[in-house]
Amino acid sequence: MLIFFICIALLVLAYKFYSPFVERQAGIDPKAQTPQARFEDGVDYVKVHPVKAYLIQFLNVAGVGPIFGPILGALYGPIALVWIVLGNIIGGAVHDYFSGVLSIKEDGKSLPEIAGHYFNIYFKGVMLVFTAMLLFFVGVVFIMSPAGLLSNLEYFEGTIFANNTFWVLAILGYYFLATMLPIDKIITKLYPIFGLLMIVMTVSIAIALLISAPQLPEVGDIFAYFDHSHYNNDLLEPNPDGLPVWPLLFVTITCGAISGFHSTQAPIMARCLTNEKYVRPVYYGAMMSEGIVACVWALAGIAAFPGGYIELKSILDIGGPGLVVNQVATTYLGAAGGIMAIIAVAIFPITSGDTAFRSLRLTITDAFKIPQSMRNRLLLAIPILVIAYFMTKIDFSLIWRYFAFSNMLLSTSVLWLATKYLFDRGTFHWIVSLPAIVGTSITVSYIMTAGIGLGLPQSMSQPAGLAVGVICLIGLILAHQKRKVATES
Repeated sequence: MLIFFICIALLVLAYKFYSPFVERQAGIDPKAQTPQARFEDGVDYVKVHPVKAYLIQFLNVAGVGPIFGPILGALYGPIALVWIVLGNIIGGAVHDYFSGVLSIKEDGKSLPEIAGHYFNIYFKGVMLVFTAMLLFFVGVVFIMSPAGLLSNLEYFEGTIFANNTFWVLAILGYYFLATMLPIDKIITKLYPIFGLLMIVMTVSIAIALLISAPQLPEVGDIFAYFDHSHYNNDLLEPNPDGLPVWPLLFVTITCGAISGFHSTQAPIMARCLTNEKYVRPVYYGAMMSEGIVACVWALAGIAAFPGGYIELKSILDIGGPGLVVNQVATTYLGAAGGIMAIIAVAIFPITSGDTAFRSLRLTITDAFKIPQSMRNRLLLAIPILVIAYFMTKIDFSLIWRYFAFSNMLLSTSVLWLATKYLFDRGTFHWIVSLPAIVGTSITVSYIMTAGIGLGLPQSMSQPAGLAVGVICLIGLILAHQKRKVATES
């Protein structure tokens, strides 16, 4: 409990004291004309109130990511809370903030276009491939997971609603409308309501857990990774499968700590803000809020079950994180919790899936300079969603593994892009370059170890990831010195 409260306090303090320092490095100009004012088109460039923009951004990036990931990561024990908070403060919030800064400074453009401006056409091509790939994976994951949940609800047993294909097609139909229609027709009207609902659900779960959770580990339990003698009960032993914390924990918990998907959502609100000064509360604030959500659900995984980590693992093996959400919500919040649980694991992922496909449309139109007529939006949306339908036939676990890897890879790429931005400005680039180095090390270690990668032993991947990180650090120091000498001369 003490670790949990410290984590929440650190997130709040980071927004209060660290985010203004980050903002000063970015060159925010409250007097500058925003993309919304310059390119108002009634479709994507639409004026949105900053409070609404915050709630929309929060829901865009949250979905079930900061719920499912932390529940899975809870198997590693209280170290999951530590990673969420450190990852969020040092990496995730800064990553999201500069995603918004870069987009609003570049006319609300998508990441590949920004990458092409600050680097070259080759880096733009790489970013285009990985951005499109991640958006497809996110969209498909957030078709499959809610469709699977809804088709298995006991209320629908024996009806057409128990058919998984029915829900896949229904969700795709909604995605088609959300991708096609102007942003103020669906997203700006419904998302603030769902964003508030997520906040209410999170606060309710947190209070219920702190009052009556059966198993809140002692502070000393965090040191179990170094000395397992702290445990005198096998049920309280974290990480039952003995999986390596590095790099798996960092890839398991992305949303809440750091997620490349968030950067793909940045242009949606960057095209709607009426002043650059709103970038910090909208983007940095949304990520801080997501970190709090992630901490609550990591606590739920750690503390909610009398059988400890063994019980958590067995529930995950039976029904995945969705079953954990359902059990926690119904146990601690009763009937109202059951309703909120269904909304959380069914509606929240849909609100991320639709903006994923909308972002994919924006990314493609930016890359190939396609005018945003109704005909062109149709010609893009239809093939995108048809391909997505056929991708739902692929094994879910395979899709998820590629999503996890591309998520971390893209977040690292964005941090390097932000490094170049601050480097060019001559401001304190280490706020983004150091987390970029850590992200590079994690990504290299993961792809060397993972089955979808090289499948090498853990003993080789960890030193390799560390070595790549050190090389990046040395390269940055040398580049920094070279730039300093050039400036002085």
